[in-house]
Amino acid sequence: MTRRAVARRPDSLPVLAGVTVLLCGTAAIVLRSRLALVRVTGSSMAPTFADGDRLLVRRTVRPRRGDVAVFRNPVAGPDTEPDPPWLVKRVAAVPGDRVPEETLAAVGAARGAVVPPGRLIVRGDAERSLDSRQFGYVSATTVLGTVLRPL
Repeated sequence: MTRRAVARRPDSLPVLAGVTVLLCGTAAIVLRSRLALVRVTGSSMAPTFADGDRLLVRRTVRPRRGDVAVFRNPVAGPDTEPDPPWLVKRVAAVPGDRVPEETLAAVGAARGAVVPPGRLIVRGDAERSLDSRQFGYVSATTVLGTVLRPL
């Protein structure tokens, strides 16, 4: 009886595992640079979002009117961290839009004025909300992103 030589394939499992780990790590880095997760604190966005809701946020530099944006809280002293550090509000006006009547006093504008470049006007969905009616314009550079959906 003669023995036949059997060709063995090299064990590809370690290579496949390494490639999988590399792809998963790269995907995690890409997703983290484009997505964020935030938790709603308070009721200013009720009934759209409730206190404690978690939101998936797409990092973006240019929110549009009607988008729900997450941005750094502009209400803070020079040496204090605002609480909460991030706010969730709906974009009511973007550069070039007319400044809404209810925010004219807060932004120091006259009737018929337009939102200047690099600024936004935001409003909470609830009637009683800390928003542009109190703190005026929001700098577009402080926007983390826009809400994709609740989780």
